[in-house]
Amino acid sequence: MAGRVVIADDHPLLRAAVRGCVEQSWPGREIVEVADAASARAEAVKGGVDLLTLDLHMADSAGLQTLMAFRQDFPAIPVVIVSASEEARILRGAQELGAAAFIPKSTPLPQMREALGAVAEGDVWFPDAGEADEEAASSIEKMARLTPAQRRILTLVSEGKLNKQIAHEMDISEATVKAHMTAIFRRLGVVNRTQAVLIAKELDAASPSAV
Repeated sequence: MAGRVVIADDHPLLRAAVRGCVEQSWPGREIVEVADAASARAEAVKGGVDLLTLDLHMADSAGLQTLMAFRQDFPAIPVVIVSASEEARILRGAQELGAAAFIPKSTPLPQMREALGAVAEGDVWFPDAGEADEEAASSIEKMARLTPAQRRILTLVSEGKLNKQIAHEMDISEATVKAHMTAIFRRLGVVNRTQAVLIAKELDAASPSAV
């Protein structure tokens, strides 16, 4: 049975361009287009996904944190980042977190097909990253050490939620939240919530206005 390819991007024209390349590079697959990360996750949960192309900054995305979540929760699915951001730190971060390819949205269609074809053959594809920020790379490595529950808690902390509110939202005890926070501080090498949130925000791939 042929697998599926999920194209996650909130811009219909970009999805159409990626779809055309996928049809040539991954023939015979069912193609599913979605406009947000939650829908992409729902498709991944269904199973049978051979490839996910992912925009880092859809309405409900959190930059490289979204990639990290997919790689941890669905390690068998190759993830190709298709992003407006061409910063070296973002490209290197995607590599560090296990993306199969990184395709800037400015990439000509023949090169996009080449990238997707390389992933279809089990290879990886990345343009020249240039010099990446070592401090940003270190933050990515630290965030990768967190468990899914710890990442969820840190996301809620970043939203300004208190321990009591986090406990209610995650249906766990406040003591469990505090224990997770202690582990988060240790793994990130920080001493308070503000420092932890700053590291988390370094994984944002671009400003919300990026396309």
